Order: sequence, then C-alpha cells, then structure tokens
Amino acid sequence: DLAVPYNHVEGGGVRGEGGGVGAEGGFPLGRWLSDQRRAMRAGTMLPGRAEDLEALGVVWDPADAAWEENLGAARAYAVAYGTLAAPVTAMIMDRPVGQWLANARKKNGLGKDQARAARRAAQLAAIDPDWNPDWPIDWQRHHAALKGLVAPGSMLGHVEPGAMVNGLDVGAWLAAQRDGWERLSAEQRERLVQLGVRPPEKPAAAVPARPRRAGGARAGAFERGAAALAQYVEREGTVVVARSWSEELPDGTSVRLGVWLSNVKSRRATLTGEQLQRLAGLGLEWAKGV
Repeated sequence: DLAVPYNHVEGGGVRGEGGGVGAEGGFPLGRWLSDQRRAMRAGTMLPGRAEDLEALGVVWDPADAAWEENLGAARAYAVAYGTLAAPVTAMIMDRPVGQWLANARKKNGLGKDQARAARRAAQLAAIDPDWNPDWPIDWQRHHAALKGLVAPGSMLGHVEPGAMVNGLDVGAWLAAQRDGWERLSAEQRERLVQLGVRPPEKPAAAVPARPRRAGGARAGAFERGAAALAQYVEREGTVVVARSWSEELPDGTSVRLGVWLSNVKSRRATLTGEQLQRLAGLGLEWAKGV
C-alpha cells in the first residue's frame, strides 16, 4: 500500500516546516497522491488511471487500509480452517481476526456507507459465502470442521463421537444434529445432506423406536445451550449473561441461557473434555484447566 505522508517528497525527503523541499528537484509525492484521491472522489480522474494506480497499491481511502490488512488475515484464517466462522478469541498473523469478524457481523459493522458496506460484504463472501450465516457461528464452525473430513468428490463416511477436527468433537456434534434434525433450518439440513449426512429415518408406527444413546437428551441440551451461548457471545462480545436472559435460536427454540450457564457450571465435573474445551473456547474462564 502506498501509505505516503502528505508532506513526503520523493527524492528530496520530507518538506520542511518552512515549506522548502529537502533536496532540489524532489517530487511532492504525498501531495500528488492526495490530489489523485481527490480526483477519484470527484469523478474527474482520467479513464485507466485508476487501474494503473491500484496496480501500484494505491488505496483510495486511507481508512480502507486497515480493512484490507484485516481482510488479509481473514483470508489466511480461511486457508487454515476452511471457514470464516472463527471463535471470537481467534488470532492469526498477530491480528484478532475472530473479534474483527464478530464486529463485522454486527449492525453497521461494515460501515454506515451502504456502497462501502456492500463492497466489503462481497469481499468476505468471496472468501466464505457463509461468513455471516442465519444460524449460529458455532454451528457453522463445526460444519466446516466436519466438511474437512470429506475428500473432494466423495461423501462423508461414518463418524464416531470423539472424532476431533481443529479441537472440535465433530462426531458428537453430528450425532446431536441428527437427534435435533427437525429443529434445523432447511439451509442447515441442505448443507449436511451435501456432505453425505442422511436424515434420520422416522420409525414406522408399528416398530418401536430404538433406544436413545445414554446421555443423548443431555447432550442435545448441551448443544442447544452451547449454540445459544456462541450466538450471544458473537453478538454481545461477552460471556456475562443475566440469569433471567433467554436466547432464541434461528430455529425458534428459546434457551434460558442464564439458567443454563449456572447449571452447567455447577455440574462442570460431569462435563466431557470436549464440552469443557468448547466452553473455554467461547471465553468461560472456569472451563479452562478443569
């Protein structure tokens, strides 16, 4: 990026306080770039000149420079993890990409200028079309991790609970999705089916239902609570939840999040390592080092 100070003189140093040029014959590059940006905003720039300057790395609005740097970090994260559904604590290239993405998803998070916001949204969508899904980011993060198990041109094989990808138990998560299939949105189901996940078969009326896994109901409740907490953290940027607070999931399920947090903390000794790791990743200090 040509981040050049206004008073920079190429070949002549920096223009002095008295207005003189540090070296005779220097070119006032900083002032010239300012003039080009002004012409760009006014729409008076000659055809083709904008493309030439952009090829050299000119950023028309200096405020966009920080955005471009963070966007580069987002691209690096997507290459590493196959998604932009980063936890709010995620860091890459020494940048808090998780918090940056969480902020971008908020109202006016891409800027109040509609044209700029649309351009930025398109840039993020080009990296990951599901960067801002209609369902919890935690769900999207697990889906991307599960997708990482599928080789190009093939379908998902059998995945047992305990199968870990990027620190996530995608096996337990997949089992919870099958258990709660009816609560998923059509788009969520479609994404799972595309990976090769088969919808659970409804038992015939004359055939008794298969017994559920031990702890299945509790596991489902944990998944809903964790999804609600992830959604809350992505929106509010904190894990401090009022006890009376209820969080509504995209499928319409209402989770008494404040009560759930209190209950899950009181029985933390019974949580699995993956569950504790997941809660710690959302920012719950008490779940770390248990």
